[in-house]
Amino acid sequence: MGIGILPCRDYFFMKVLFISILAAVALVQQKCNRESLPAHCYKGRLEIKAICGNYTISVLEGAIDSSQVENSWTDENTKKTYRKVFALANPCSFPDSIREGQEFYFTPGTTVQNCMVCQAYYPKPAKALAIRVLDKPCR
Repeated sequence: MGIGILPCRDYFFMKVLFISILAAVALVQQKCNRESLPAHCYKGRLEIKAICGNYTISVLEGAIDSSQVENSWTDENTKKTYRKVFALANPCSFPDSIREGQEFYFTPGTTVQNCMVCQAYYPKPAKALAIRVLDKPCR
């Protein structure tokens, strides 16, 4: 054994300890990145932006009450099935800038709007929610 050189057994244990610490740090970092959203804050995606405000939104993150959304709903026109979706109850206050497929954050709205929209039909989930779209994530 030379000066400044660890014995093989000590080197192995140091290596295992170092790798264990790195793994623990990585797990803590991953958990921090996946923290849940605050109560009553959700991440959604505009799944369908159809004519006359017939919008369908899916809930991607956040613990929403399952009685407020359709757990599984199939668009009768496209035959595509969506999970955790609802119809938008207040289309007049929904930002025009949000496009189909775009993700955004929202909180529950207070009232259903009675605003002027045309009467053209496009299928949408039976359950509808009024929401307020947020400018930034609500973390």
